Amino acid sequence: SGILNFGVKSVDGDGKAAGGRFQDALKLVTRLVNIGDSKSLACHPASTTHRQLSPEEMLKAGVSEDMVRLSIGIEHIDDILTDLDQALAAV
Repeated sequence: SGILNFGVKSVDGDGKAAGGRFQDALKLVTRLVNIGDSKSLACHPASTTHRQLSPEEMLKAGVSEDMVRLSIGIEHIDDILTDLDQALAAV
């Protein structure tokens, strides 16, 4: 599967909250910290795998508060894109 990272912007400027809202809004893509499965997965490191780090430590590790990691699975691309679109609209 392909893996990509991107930042989620919100109108209020709170990237950490925006990343969490995006992840919570996903319907098809599963919220898990592991990646590289046959199903599409999403992880918001700032609220999961890196939550114990300070903002400075996260940046040093290459993780921004608004970053989301996606592992793209075998679902139909139209279904994945629809889910991502509706989740971005919820931010």
